[in-house]
Amino acid sequence: MKKIGLIGGLSWQSTVEYYRVINEESNRRLGGGLDTAECILYSVNLAQKLGRMARGEQKQLGEEFLDIGKKLVAAGADMILLCTNTMHAVYDVLSSGLSVPVIHIADATADAIKKQGLQKVALLGTPFTMSQPFYKDRLKHLHGIDVIVPTEEQGQEIYRVINEELTFHILKEKSRRYFLDVIDSLRDQGAQGAILGCTEIPLLIQQEHTDLPVFDTTVLHAMAAVDAALA
Repeated sequence: MKKIGLIGGLSWQSTVEYYRVINEESNRRLGGGLDTAECILYSVNLAQKLGRMARGEQKQLGEEFLDIGKKLVAAGADMILLCTNTMHAVYDVLSSGLSVPVIHIADATADAIKKQGLQKVALLGTPFTMSQPFYKDRLKHLHGIDVIVPTEEQGQEIYRVINEELTFHILKEKSRRYFLDVIDSLRDQGAQGAILGCTEIPLLIQQEHTDLPVFDTTVLHAMAAVDAALA
């Protein structure tokens, strides 16, 4: 099995889920017993990275992630996962600068959407993910999937919940209801499914909470890594 390099801490709560899914799925596919995945994790300071995003310092951010990626490759990683949706804003820098594959979270998500035959989906995430083109354009131009996003006001409340609650594993029913109301409003605009496009959101929203198909980017990204590691 190939070694999986993880750039985590974005946040550490969702990185725990990556580690759990990768090892549980690897164990299942390897026949149970004591078999697990070989992973190398580099966990970053979330506040520092989000600060760079907020200040528009994507060049510096890309350089920092590329340096981390090179360290993981030097340590033996055969592929890299950037364990976040938002920081895929610098995916091109990371991917072009490394000698191993970098698995894009939007590609893993798009594959699941296309398997269900959906063409138009809602995207919930940080304001960076929802407003900037790096995520929506990849879904549209590479995969033929149309994306609709919440209003700016809804996006700010989603971001508040992510930063003040989910990052600390605080799960409030009031916040869950708010997210579901946002999903319903996007369904009314034609969304056939909803991307949980921040790796913390699946801590709060799961498929059991709505009859609209939801796409857990954390699980989908982690499963894509297992696929690649066992290929």
